[in-house]
Amino acid sequence: MSGVTRDLDREQLAALVCATLDRHGVQVVLSGGGAAAIYAPNPYESMDLDSIAIGLSRRVDAAMRGLGFRKDRGRHWTHPDTPFWVEFPPGPVQVGDEVIREFAERHTAHGTLRILTPTDCVMDHLAWYFHANDEQGLEQALAVAVANEVDLDRIEAWSKRERAGEKLERFRARLRSRSK
Repeated sequence: MSGVTRDLDREQLAALVCATLDRHGVQVVLSGGGAAAIYAPNPYESMDLDSIAIGLSRRVDAAMRGLGFRKDRGRHWTHPDTPFWVEFPPGPVQVGDEVIREFAERHTAHGTLRILTPTDCVMDHLAWYFHANDEQGLEQALAVAVANEVDLDRIEAWSKRERAGEKLERFRARLRSRSK
């Protein structure tokens, strides 16, 4: 396993960070725009890698410094050899009001990346659309749903618990038109 280089893409860097933190006893899950960009290219790709710690995360600083990252702003970490930055939002891992406990894993030459499932990734972005009227969140949710197999029944049940019926209908109509 190598260190951070300019050649690492988003998924490889996220896997390297995840595997390094695992070795330091810290489990993280990639969520947010970084997860969406791995599952489906979209025009709103952000450069951050939101890595949410599962449980205590006191060892993050040592692990990130060991990779050559520098703490930039609060919970943001930057490295001179990559355009991506790593952020550690507070846990738990959740979408809307639902705490997520099962994750997908993607295996790379740089380690195993723990990441939201495509279904949870769609819900994560729909939460921004439902609660903050974030059209970009809707677009990212649609991109992931079109490019991956997702559990639409689970998304619908979750959307009802989030009291987002009308916005769910807009998501479903747009999804149908893109899936044709």
